[in-house]
Amino acid sequence: MSEDSSPKPATTIKKVLLADALICLVAGLGIGFAALLGPMAVWLGAADFRFGFGLLQFVNTWSVWIAGGSLIIAVSIVAIGLVTKVEGSLKLGSFALIGAVSAALAYYIPETFRPPEGTPAIHDIATDPYRPLEFEAIAPLRADAPNNMEYGVMEGVTPRQHIEMQLEAYPDIVPQVYDESVEEVFNRAMAAIDQLGWEVVHSDLNQGRIEATDTTFWFRFKDDIVIEIKTDRIDTILHARSTSRVGRSDVGKNAARLREFFSLVQS
Repeated sequence: MSEDSSPKPATTIKKVLLADALICLVAGLGIGFAALLGPMAVWLGAADFRFGFGLLQFVNTWSVWIAGGSLIIAVSIVAIGLVTKVEGSLKLGSFALIGAVSAALAYYIPETFRPPEGTPAIHDIATDPYRPLEFEAIAPLRADAPNNMEYGVMEGVTPRQHIEMQLEAYPDIVPQVYDESVEEVFNRAMAAIDQLGWEVVHSDLNQGRIEATDTTFWFRFKDDIVIEIKTDRIDTILHARSTSRVGRSDVGKNAARLREFFSLVQS
């Protein structure tokens, strides 16, 4: 009587579980790498931001499915392994779980660029859009920037429409009024800028003027800020403007930047 050469059930099950675990691991790490590839390509100058955003859109579409599927498979691998007493099932389940975690983290990156509902496709925000501050010291740094420095001038949008979009979307972005002296507010503004990590291009207490540049985290975009602090003989008034060098829409970043700055100056 010949010995049965067919594989044992436990061995077959383990091979299937191993294959499932490796698929989840590779898919999760792959989508995680893709999420980082877009920003890295822009940082290195190998591609422009449109490629990066396009890749993140692909990541956003697939990462949630990979994360959810890998998590289900990870739990299933462990459960099947315990029932069938397959050795190493916990280790195989951890491989699939690593894929799930990587895909979940990849999902987070595109989500940071998702604008709040009602965010207009503009990239220039001023506390007084009717009389926006002008850039001076920063102007040479924006010489080759795709976006101009003239507030409200965008393709397909009139300055009036731009103002209306800002006022509707960001009614809280207004001149800030303080009881303290210009010098005290100026010093608090400089401290806030330091805390936010902006690069100061120009600052002059006598003029009550500050110009600075903020570099975004993922794509290293350069956004510029100009601040003016004056007195009306009763109160100290702070005006500010934040604008992007590239991109038609800032996904609400400039308004959020000014809000954070105002909050730090106020505290």
